[in-house]
Amino acid sequence: MRILAGLLVAVCSLGAQGKPVTGCGDLRSLTNHELSIAIATALPETQALPAHCRVVGQILPQVGFEIRMPAEWNGRFLMVGNGGYAGEPTENRGQYARYLKRGYAVAATDTGHSALTEPAGTFALDHQKLLDWAFRSLHVTAEASKLVLRTYYGAGPAKSYFEGCSTGGRQGLILAQRFPEDFDGITVGAPVLNWTGTMVRFTQVAKALEEAPIATNKMATLAGRIYETCDAKDGLKDGIIDDPRRCDFQPSRDLPKCEAGADRADCFTGAQITALEKIYAEVRSQGKRVFPNWPVSAETTGQNGKSGWDPWTVHDGGQTSGMMFAENFFRYVAFPKPDLQYQVDRFDVDKDLGKLETIHQILDATDTDLTRFQKHGGKMLMYFGWADPALNPLMGVEYYEAVQARMGAATTDFFRLFLVPGMFHCGDGPGPNVFETATPLSEWVEKGNAPAVLQASKVANGKVVRTRPLCVYPLVARYKGSGSVDEAANFSCVKAPE
Repeated sequence: MRILAGLLVAVCSLGAQGKPVTGCGDLRSLTNHELSIAIATALPETQALPAHCRVVGQILPQVGFEIRMPAEWNGRFLMVGNGGYAGEPTENRGQYARYLKRGYAVAATDTGHSALTEPAGTFALDHQKLLDWAFRSLHVTAEASKLVLRTYYGAGPAKSYFEGCSTGGRQGLILAQRFPEDFDGITVGAPVLNWTGTMVRFTQVAKALEEAPIATNKMATLAGRIYETCDAKDGLKDGIIDDPRRCDFQPSRDLPKCEAGADRADCFTGAQITALEKIYAEVRSQGKRVFPNWPVSAETTGQNGKSGWDPWTVHDGGQTSGMMFAENFFRYVAFPKPDLQYQVDRFDVDKDLGKLETIHQILDATDTDLTRFQKHGGKMLMYFGWADPALNPLMGVEYYEAVQARMGAATTDFFRLFLVPGMFHCGDGPGPNVFETATPLSEWVEKGNAPAVLQASKVANGKVVRTRPLCVYPLVARYKGSGSVDEAANFSCVKAPE
């Protein structure tokens, strides 16, 4: 399949309009032993979507996929990633409209199971479904989609792209590491690249809060003290913490302490302060650091008026999102023999960490050797919100720095990281968090124009209220000293102070 795609790439030049050479319904004939085309139907133009061919299929054993192909194709193929434990229906992806209008063919997969019948991590009781979710579905969906494209247009894609955030970000790294020739350009957003370490960190948080619960009404006090201490560290008091690593916040020193017997919203008990110190602390096993400390800045409110920590870290009257992910991981995913009654507080980081080595090898996208992706000519753009309450941005920073240490100065020729001050998980948060990656990535892949800056906007009530440049790491945006602090033109990318 890959050899034929390579032979046909030259047929479809970028910028030209590719048109179908066969009927949409005829694609049902692609069904074979491994591939079933269930639906192939031509859809007329609507207000939301241009005219296109919709194909829905399944790859053995149970990998569902869908590809939408415009009547006039620009030669580009885009595959979109998943979230969480995946299993989302393939027909409801917002990227279809966005990219079909631009002439892309767009594909998605459910990764081999349905979240409607096997919610969260329950699907992993079937080991094949676990493997499909972890990595296999990505490769076979890419291959099946390219087969459909070759048949429909008479030529394979001139360039292939992948875009995803969270689990989708992990998927992007998996593709670069395991299947480096599948895609020419990959956008990696807030990747849960060390899923195993993230779940272990969630257990540390759960244990800390079991000993000393913290109500959400205390988040305003916590965020207030943090931002009072650290907002102006970058020389500008603007409601955004530029780089949380420079924030010297210590709960035991900086938070107001409740008097004995009190537990109000404007103070913290001694036990709660101890719990917070455990939440922010790095994860250690037998004295060795195994997961980075948690940066501050997600404690503040987002567009819904709630703290970024709610529901990931704290949540009144119910299970936190972190606890839900960890519980499902340890019951269904982590061990070769599932334990459906496993309680997260049973995990002993000093004694049990080695038991996670198998799932680490299967699931985590931590391989720093990207040589094959580099040789393929692939380009990768990674971004992470500094105020991410779900996934630790230091996980992304440390992976990027490890790739640089391994592959040298040439790393930035094919792989670049952009950190987003004030952005929560894949969006929202107090900082500018709306930005495009597709055009900068395609310019990099197709014209060699490596992105130095991404332009980000803060949108409120449908209006842009602030813009800022996002700089290639390790550069940071600094105010020039004059003009509106809400306009990106008044900032420049400079080397961060030591």
